[in-house]
Amino acid sequence: MNFKEKKYTVIRNAISYELANFAFNYLLLKREAVKWMHDNNYISKFTPGFGKWEDKQIPNTYSQYGDFFMETLMMKVLPVMQRYTEMNLIPTYSYTRIYKKGDILHRHRDRSSCEISTTLHLGGNPWSIFLDPTGADGILSGTETTTVVKPNAPKGIPVDLEVGDMLVYSGCELEHWREPFEGDHCAQVFLHYNNIDGPFGTQNKFDKRPLLGIPK
Repeated sequence: MNFKEKKYTVIRNAISYELANFAFNYLLLKREAVKWMHDNNYISKFTPGFGKWEDKQIPNTYSQYGDFFMETLMMKVLPVMQRYTEMNLIPTYSYTRIYKKGDILHRHRDRSSCEISTTLHLGGNPWSIFLDPTGADGILSGTETTTVVKPNAPKGIPVDLEVGDMLVYSGCELEHWREPFEGDHCAQVFLHYNNIDGPFGTQNKFDKRPLLGIPK
């Protein structure tokens, strides 16, 4: 599938099952340890670098911006990303979540640091992500927590990922969303890049942080 033409592609086995499973178990352990540290006042919920449950987009679900392991993973898959997109890419940031039953991701587009985005499935129950490859504007109104979709909005196409698979898409152009999650948990990481030769150039390098791995 030509990424420049379709604006999305799926890379099967982008990372090995063993590496994805390691990342999955790392996140499960981290979530458990961070919750214990919160509950026992070792750290505040505002302490950066440990993750949080206050993500406005998916409330009460563990997530983290710029985890060291995930930022390293973002650099690891960079050559693969450049090969499939045929673009000269610069990393911006990583974001990871462990979704829980009942979570929903409302229809949206991403900010400029997510020009070229990936959704990489690390483990847990599979959960389809929908995207609209037409690039149409299907959102009537919306916020981070709710969206009103136009009655005639394209239905989109579902993309199913196995462990280690990665969906690559134009996050600023294609609307994407998820229906309510019916599984127990699903761990995914989102790796974001900009096209150096595109409209944003290098202005979003490392999401305007001095280094990868630093909180925003």
